[in-house]
Amino acid sequence: MGNLKDGKAVHYHRCGPMTRTDTPSTRVISSRVSVRRRVVDIWRYRELLVGLVRKELKVKYKNSILGFLWSMLNPALYLAVFYVVFQLVLKNGIPNFAIYLLSGLLVWNLFSTGLPGATGSIVGNAAIVKKVAFPREILAIASVGAALVHFFLQGCVLLLALIAFRYPPSPGYFLLVPVALFALLLFTSALGILLAAVNVYLRDTQHLLELVLLAWFWGTPIVYQYRLVADRLGDKAWLYRLNPVTPIVLTFQRAIYNKAEPNGIRILPIGVGPSWYIWQLAWVIVVSAVLFVVALAVFGRLEGNFAEEL
Repeated sequence: MGNLKDGKAVHYHRCGPMTRTDTPSTRVISSRVSVRRRVVDIWRYRELLVGLVRKELKVKYKNSILGFLWSMLNPALYLAVFYVVFQLVLKNGIPNFAIYLLSGLLVWNLFSTGLPGATGSIVGNAAIVKKVAFPREILAIASVGAALVHFFLQGCVLLLALIAFRYPPSPGYFLLVPVALFALLLFTSALGILLAAVNVYLRDTQHLLELVLLAWFWGTPIVYQYRLVADRLGDKAWLYRLNPVTPIVLTFQRAIYNKAEPNGIRILPIGVGPSWYIWQLAWVIVVSAVLFVVALAVFGRLEGNFAEEL
């Protein structure tokens, strides 16, 4: 149960069945609750996290005939539209454009679905936030978890494309895909937790995010080739990679598309090996970890007044 005491939310936690002689422990939701304690609480409530992910999926496809097939139709439709525009009309000249597009689009769909869901998770679950005591950060992480399920479903579309085009990925770089996926989940969860707390007080956050994601998409080399921008920047190409999603997309493209310069067309970085991609992912993971700590700290400072704002 939860209550308010001296302007601060007090949550009561118990482990195991409670008897008449049990006294519930208290946890004051304020900035004094350490980030470490918050991480531990998230781990303790991992079963609830899994349950919330299932709830997100059930609610999204409730009374839907096709159900999870809608997740697979999303990248298929994107593929059809962008293929017509960039292969038949504008003719960007990228060989096997379908594979190139899907390898980056898979990353973007997880990010662009999980982040808005996490941002609106506290406001969208106001009823349970005000009545039930649990680590509220889990709501944001659950939205990212639901997006991860869609990621694997959409991966089936990419797998079918690889089989249809008889296109083999790169075995040497494919081992970096799990690392890139971890970096993506960590960054999305960290930013999602931060924005979820801010969105409780500034409801325009969720609407502004829609515009930011639109610009962010075109600032990431998914539809066009990375070298198109990097070659123009020259020695300052590292500025282009300050977008945390870009190194993740490049890793997926190198592993799945498997060609840096097919038919002499400049697409991906050349003259670099797996270690270059590892370093790119390493800085994304470090930045995401710092952001995660900051997000939990900010969430803790703002959480105490959630009930009043909601």
